[in-house]
Formats: sequence, C-alpha cells, structure tokens
Amino acid sequence: MEFLQNELDELKRKKICRLLETVACSGPARIRAAGDRLLDFSSNNYLGLTAHPRVLRESALAIRRWGTGSGASRLLSGNLKIHEDLEAKIAAFKGEEAAAVFSSGYMAALGAVTSLVGEKDAVLVDRLNHASLIDAARLSRAKFWVYPHRDAAALDDLLGRAKGYRRRLVVTDSYFSMDGDIAPLGRIAEVCRRRGALLMVDEAHATGVFGKRGSGLTEHFGLTGTIDVVMGTLSKALASVGGYVAGKAVLKRYLVTRSRQFIYTTAPSPAASGAAYGAIGVIEKHPEIRERYWEKIRRTRGSLEALGFDLMDSEGPVVPVLIGDTARAVRAAAFLRRHGIFAPAIRPPTVPNRTDRIRLSLTAAHTEEDLGRLIAALQKMRKRL
Repeated sequence: MEFLQNELDELKRKKICRLLETVACSGPARIRAAGDRLLDFSSNNYLGLTAHPRVLRESALAIRRWGTGSGASRLLSGNLKIHEDLEAKIAAFKGEEAAAVFSSGYMAALGAVTSLVGEKDAVLVDRLNHASLIDAARLSRAKFWVYPHRDAAALDDLLGRAKGYRRRLVVTDSYFSMDGDIAPLGRIAEVCRRRGALLMVDEAHATGVFGKRGSGLTEHFGLTGTIDVVMGTLSKALASVGGYVAGKAVLKRYLVTRSRQFIYTTAPSPAASGAAYGAIGVIEKHPEIRERYWEKIRRTRGSLEALGFDLMDSEGPVVPVLIGDTARAVRAAAFLRRHGIFAPAIRPPTVPNRTDRIRLSLTAAHTEEDLGRLIAALQKMRKRL
C-alpha cells in the first residue's frame, strides 16, 4: 500500500491533506477540540435548533415509542408512523403534494437522479453544484453536461443542443454552500418550461432559512408546487440527519418503486425523524427566530464589508472570506483558532484553485458577543497575514 502513503505525502505537501478533528463536546455555537474551547463558525446548524427543547422532546418521544432503530427497510417492516408523519410534515411545509424521506441528503440526491434519468437521457448540472448532485448525475449514466455557474442563458443554449434525448433533467442547488450565493431559480425554471426539461432543485442549505415562512428559496421565488423535484436535507436548519425528495404524489410513488437508495437501506432512525419533525414545528410556530437571525446576518456582513473583506458576492448565512492561496488560508484558519474561532480553511478540490477561503457559517445560536469576537479576530488576522 506504499502508493497510498505516497499520494498522502503529496497532498500534505500541497497542504490539502484532510484530517479529522475530534470534537469532545459541542453545543449550538461552541465546541471543545484538542482541549481548546472554541466558538464554532463551521456548523450548518443554521437556526441553532439541535438543542431546542421541542426538538429534543420529539426525538426522545420517538425513541420511547419505536426504539433506537427502525430495524428494516421501508418496504419491509421499517415503515414506521413517524416516517409517514415526517413526510406529511415536510410536504406541507414545502407546499408540495408528497415527500419521501431518505437516510441522508446524499442518498436523496442519488435516489432521485438515478431513478429519473438513464442512458437515453441528458442531465445538466451547475458547475458548482454539491458533490452529491455531481456524483448522482455521473452515476445515472445519462449524458453529463455542465453549465457555467448560475448562467441561465448558457443553460438555455445547452438545452437547445440537447433535443435528441428522451428526457433532459436540470439539477441545481438553490443556495450554494461554499460560495453563499443563490441560483436564479425564476430564470432557470422559465428556461426549463420553455425547453420541456425537468428541473430538480436542492434546497439543503435553504430549507428553514429563506422564504417568508422559512420553507426555502422555492418559496422565496414564488415557485412553490411548480418544480418537478425538490430535495433537501434534515441535517442543516432542521437539526437532524437525513434527506427528503418532495413533489407530486406520483413522484413519491415512483421513488418508492424505483429508487435503489430508498429500497435497499434500513429506514431512518426514529430519533432522527422525530427531531426533524420537531424542528419544522419550531420553525412554523416561532418565525421570530429567523427574523432575529437575519438581523445578525445583515449586521455581521455589513461589519466585514466595512473592514474591506472580500465576501465573494455572497449573501445569507454562509460568509466566504476570500484568501486565494492555500498556504495563507491554512495559516489564517490557524490564527483564528488561536483566537478562539473554529473556522477551517476551505481548499481545492472542494473549491476551485485560487479561491481558497475561510468559510464562516453564521447561526441563530451565536450571540452578539460571539459575533463581536469573530469580527475582532478577523480584523487582527488581516493585519497579521
């Protein structure tokens, strides 16, 4: 296995070798790692609901009723009432007819794309889509085309050139988790309608955060109930783990019958399903959480822009601070850690070359004092590095 060590040594030389960080304990905005007590600005726990009393209560209640594991796939004896309750809750929250829950967002992406398209079809993806969407498109065996980031005109042109395929599926994130920017869903949806293409939107980082009701960017753009396939995760604002695909009732029936990622895996745990059910209930009942959250986002962004940081045309809770060099990004992350801030460097191949960055993820659990400490540390970092 010497070749493995050689490759790892080369990655280490380039400062892109990955290492796991053991977290001894964590809270909604704080962690302890390697003995350091740190403010956590890396989490996707956007609304800080992982420790919310209702979320904890619903998760514990699900364990008491159904145990710690589902014990079987959904098509055997693993189809518990909590799964169906959660699916109904998600469908209503997203404004769709039905939803199917998967064991992870990655499996939801694979399950949807590989079921809908195959060798006779074409799948078109945004260049900066999440890895799960790219992998799903490649594994589907459909003709794989990539369009420039958020470029609806280029997508229109590609769809015009892809007329000979049985089906054409366009797949895009709605909110891009590394760049913190938003897909032009209105324009993309219009192009797909005019060209007769299917549209799949990944709302993983938008669900619970965007929209008047918090249901996502499909709501924000007035597209509720009009997108062919809406998927997302339970692991960000919904404070749990798992994924979902929502849309017309016939889509759910099709996935239950055709999706290998749904059929051949044990059903999600009752605890995770109960937690996600509770989190949606909190979002629906307490809009003030998101309102206060967005105020924090706006103030923090304004402060960083006033200090001259390049936030890469981002918006919303993901705040990428452009560094542009791998070694400097690693040093910047280390500097922030010494000042009590956990915000790892994001490097290639996760992001394109020369766009190395510190990715900040703001959550509703961060206090004004926490955000002040972050801004002060970043200001010192800039002067030093």
